[in-house]
Amino acid sequence: MQETREEEGRGRGPQASGKSKWESEPRPQHISYSIASTKHSMASQQQRLEAWEYHPSDEDPRLEHKFSPNRPIPSDRLEDLGVLNWKIDVDADLQNNPVLEKIKLSRGYKSWDTVTVAPGQLDNYEEKIKQFFQEHLHPYDESRLILDGSGYWDIRGFDSQWIRFRVERGDMIVLPPGMYHRFTLDTNNYIKAMLLFTETPTRIDVMRPFGDDLQVRKDYISSVLRNGPPNNNGINPL
Repeated sequence: MQETREEEGRGRGPQASGKSKWESEPRPQHISYSIASTKHSMASQQQRLEAWEYHPSDEDPRLEHKFSPNRPIPSDRLEDLGVLNWKIDVDADLQNNPVLEKIKLSRGYKSWDTVTVAPGQLDNYEEKIKQFFQEHLHPYDESRLILDGSGYWDIRGFDSQWIRFRVERGDMIVLPPGMYHRFTLDTNNYIKAMLLFTETPTRIDVMRPFGDDLQVRKDYISSVLRNGPPNNNGINPL
């Protein structure tokens, strides 16, 4: 999920400066791929997300898309794929939230902004929500704290099937760079999120298959997908 900010410079970290740039094409850069530093140092604050194997159909993407019976995916599998998540008390003062501050420090987040995705609250809403649901990756991690509302992220599993997980108020998630994913609202048609960045906020969406040859995608494959999940029981991840 990516979009422009509600207010220029709002919530900017102390080390960020200048006006934000929003781009449709990747710029030359080297992004280091690292999950372990935060995953292990902050394990005690992590929570369990509800996840399941996505049932593909022509139904509204905002529906749950569960098989019958449901095919749940353990939260450990999301972690194996590089997804990080925490529960944050968004009713408290976020400027002084100890868990959020630890995450910012550990992951190097220097700037943050907010976006509301809802009919009447986002310019070109119909166009943007379709764009969010196109499969894409980023050359940086996707870090979101849900301030209100709810929605779904879909990510590719080790055997390339779609895995869907739900987020709601207080959930914070990080998707690693190079991971193909997509986002949709649920039937409530409303979500408000804080977007966190390690540098000046920049929009870089690379649609599949154009991201396949990027170094960040190759790094994700070699670091995460190549060997499959622990005890993969014969799963061929590629």
